[in-house]
Amino acid sequence: MKLVKVDFIKAFSLYEEKALMHRRFKHPDILPLLENIRSTGRFTVAEIGKSTEDRSIFRLQYGQGPIKILLWSQMHGDEPTATMALFDLFNFFNGKNDGFDAFRDDIASKMTLYFIPMLNPDGTERFQRRTAMDVDMNRDARAAATVEGALLKAQAMLLKPDFAFNLHNQNIYYNIPGTNTPVTISLLAPAYDYARSINETRGDAMRVIVGINKILQEFVPRAVAKYDDEHTPRGFGDNFQKWGARTILIESGAYVGDTEKMMVRKCNFVALLKAFEEIADQSFKQHSIADYDAIPFNDEKLHDVLLRNLTIERSGKPLLVDVAIRQNEKTIGSDYYVEGIVEDIGDLQDFYGYVDIDVAGTEFAPAKMYMEPFASLADLDDAIVMGLLEKGYAAVFIENVIPGEFLHNLPIRVLTKKAIEFSQQLALGAQADFFLRKEGKIIYAVVNGYAIDLKKTRQQQYKNRISQECLI
Repeated sequence: MKLVKVDFIKAFSLYEEKALMHRRFKHPDILPLLENIRSTGRFTVAEIGKSTEDRSIFRLQYGQGPIKILLWSQMHGDEPTATMALFDLFNFFNGKNDGFDAFRDDIASKMTLYFIPMLNPDGTERFQRRTAMDVDMNRDARAAATVEGALLKAQAMLLKPDFAFNLHNQNIYYNIPGTNTPVTISLLAPAYDYARSINETRGDAMRVIVGINKILQEFVPRAVAKYDDEHTPRGFGDNFQKWGARTILIESGAYVGDTEKMMVRKCNFVALLKAFEEIADQSFKQHSIADYDAIPFNDEKLHDVLLRNLTIERSGKPLLVDVAIRQNEKTIGSDYYVEGIVEDIGDLQDFYGYVDIDVAGTEFAPAKMYMEPFASLADLDDAIVMGLLEKGYAAVFIENVIPGEFLHNLPIRVLTKKAIEFSQQLALGAQADFFLRKEGKIIYAVVNGYAIDLKKTRQQQYKNRISQECLI
């Protein structure tokens, strides 16, 4: 019997876990949530092991049905989006009297869902990809050398799941081929051999993905792609497929303006509920593998900033170029700042930027430091900073810093020492600090990789640090 159609967005709006609204949450943040889930009695919550640094790793179980599904998240510590979505799902399955009870009961009677959220809590603590042993756990399925990798492999052998969901984040620079649209979700039925063979197991995984793609197209149209399907013999997804579990990789990507991944998280929630629905009623079998093949593969042609048609000068000769800028995130506690660098220079017509500006008619102008000190960060505001930028100053220094004050959100570099040397020419790999001048007037500032239109007021939230080092 087919389940009644579920309003997935309504379900998400009711059960989004409000305690997890920023990406850099840590292991202690989920412990009280797990305790609350345990107290409801609908889930079995069990500690199944500890990480290298002795942090508990948990498995949650919902339902008692014959179809076994195993889901795990955050095997890479800096990939938290699906963990947030799993806690939204836990809230949903703990709900009642909201119009979804028939759906929950059907899932519980047909499936047993096993969840392992935050498989790499040590990496999560540092917001880094690898474990505390500096090993990429997703390249440890064969050797099972890491504590956490061995634990996941043991769960695979113990539970022998019919379906497996491998939940990750991909970088934000993937785009739908031929467009500037970032890929919000990537999907993949991993290959279990180099030939990329399709047996019944992998074919079923492909059919589940077709159903997921169809529902996601309603919410993020033309923003879903396939992840690279090259066989990785060390990878867990490839090995789960080989071990007989119909394995689906979900990679959380990007959505414009969604820095903390709230929209992407919602897509995970929708994708997983839809998959459960179609597995429960077996409707995924109606889908065609040809429709899976029709999903485009990721392209990787996005940059944070792309400046088109900028005039620069080298050896006294003018050159018209495009300039790509990358803003690398650097974690500090539970927050982060960015470091903007010049990533590419040249003909970038086939590439795109989240901020994409045609600056034809402008020329490069080097940045300067404002030498008169400010007493503290509190003495700076947007009006003062914009005035400095208009005069070509990209950095200031302050005399006093509040203990523990590391970050600021002003569109200028803030230093505690005067020594700084800005590049006098546009240089590959250099800090992205310079100005764009037209007819003798500065019209754009590029500071720490942020492109700032000086004709406009504040354009975004800036993630900068107070530097106590000399910038050279």
